[in-house]
Amino acid sequence: MPNYLAPDVYVEEVPGGPRPIEAVGTSTAALIGVAPDHTAFPMDLRAVTNWSEFQRSYAAGGQESTDLSQAVFGFFQNGGQRCYVVNMGSAGQLMRALELVAQRDDVAIVAAPGLTDAASYDALLGHCEQLGDRVAVLDAPLAVPDVMALTVVAKPAAPDRAPGDADPATRPPTGALVGVRPRQSDDGYGAVYFPWLRVRDPLKTDVLVDVPPSGHMAGIWARTDATRGVHKAPANETVRGALDLTYHLTRAEQEQLNSHGVNAVRFFSTEGVRVWGARTVADSASEFRYLNVRRLFNMIKESIALSTRWIVFEPNDETLWKSIRRDVSAFLLRLWRDGALMGRTPQEAFFVKCDRETNPPEVIDAGQVVTLIGVAPVKPAEFIVFRLSQMDQRSDTEGLGDSA
Repeated sequence: MPNYLAPDVYVEEVPGGPRPIEAVGTSTAALIGVAPDHTAFPMDLRAVTNWSEFQRSYAAGGQESTDLSQAVFGFFQNGGQRCYVVNMGSAGQLMRALELVAQRDDVAIVAAPGLTDAASYDALLGHCEQLGDRVAVLDAPLAVPDVMALTVVAKPAAPDRAPGDADPATRPPTGALVGVRPRQSDDGYGAVYFPWLRVRDPLKTDVLVDVPPSGHMAGIWARTDATRGVHKAPANETVRGALDLTYHLTRAEQEQLNSHGVNAVRFFSTEGVRVWGARTVADSASEFRYLNVRRLFNMIKESIALSTRWIVFEPNDETLWKSIRRDVSAFLLRLWRDGALMGRTPQEAFFVKCDRETNPPEVIDAGQVVTLIGVAPVKPAEFIVFRLSQMDQRSDTEGLGDSA
């Protein structure tokens, strides 16, 4: 408290308002692979904001396109605004590249285009599960022995193979179903897409090439975040630049894949190529089976964590608990008004509890302040059902009476 020695009027600024919690960004991607120029910034994490910048930095010498360059082009073409690029220089460096990506807190999407072996899947999912603030976009293999192989988890590679190495040729037993699906992520930190896309090569526009879908999907995620919000499932969206697909799934085939968390990219005669799935690789009974739910929770967790650091070392009393309830409730109220939470009223959409019940004396003595938060996320209308039946013809009088 200041010392008041002379009679006068003293005006002081007293902090008393709420401390707003700002939503963190969810559209920054990290794309890992081998650049057209293998020697361009090898094993270096660099931010790129447009295709021309990538081309100048990683493909200035007229080299052939790679899965990485195709993914970066597809990312920006489909609405992405900013991504980090890691040029591995050569295969087998995925773990080192992921260590670089882990240093960036603003990354929300991770992809290694074209790496479809079990070791790479596991590395990408493990990276996202450990950090808990990002989701991996995974590519199914270009060619599969059978569509049902996408429902079987890929067999782990030999112990001496590093993530990112090409799959060796194998000879499975006659009649055996070779699995190619990524392993399950209990909390849904990955999403896999099938099939690959057929596009024009951005470095040789007169050539059609088959490319992994992860870069285009990451761009669609970013586009949906910007236009609708992270709570909107990034599905039923046009894949810009996709002229065709390497495989045309039927509805019956997708029925088999959907419950196993394999998202289909479908071709429709009137709409063209569209994303037709929004599942994670979690079990179909998991509360995180939907991609938008997983990404919404990531955003909420990180936003609250970053904007409440002022709480650390504050007196752990009723005043602090009230401030926490006020700030978190204000943040969740904004999400509810934006349509991210389900409920007719805020009370149905979320709750925030921080009081003597969640902070008994033993918790306070341990230096902790515990807040319980519950939210009801919106879920996509995945199955649209119209029940149609016949009815008896009514007279005009009956119709007018009903309408009145």
